Amino acid sequence: MAKALTKSEIASAIAEKNEITKVQAVAILEHLAALAYKHAKDSFTIPGLGKLVLVNRKARIGRNPATGETIQIKAKKVVKFRVAKAAKDAILGAK
Repeated sequence: MAKALTKSEIASAIAEKNEITKVQAVAILEHLAALAYKHAKDSFTIPGLGKLVLVNRKARIGRNPATGETIQIKAKKVVKFRVAKAAKDAILGAK
């Protein structure tokens, strides 16, 4: 199984491709992440990659796998990432 790229490796690739310094590439990545965190509640789209969305989960009944006891799980907000169709087609191949 292939190893995931590190932040440093991604920054190096961006810096090399765009003829900028690695420090500038890291700053771009950090600014993109900060923008995503700030605007995630309104949904944040990275064109060609996907969208961060805030989803409300309803309260539900769950089960403790160790004891089999039923428990009440509270409603909560969760962050989800929806992958763009273009990304799916590029990775999996168009059908």
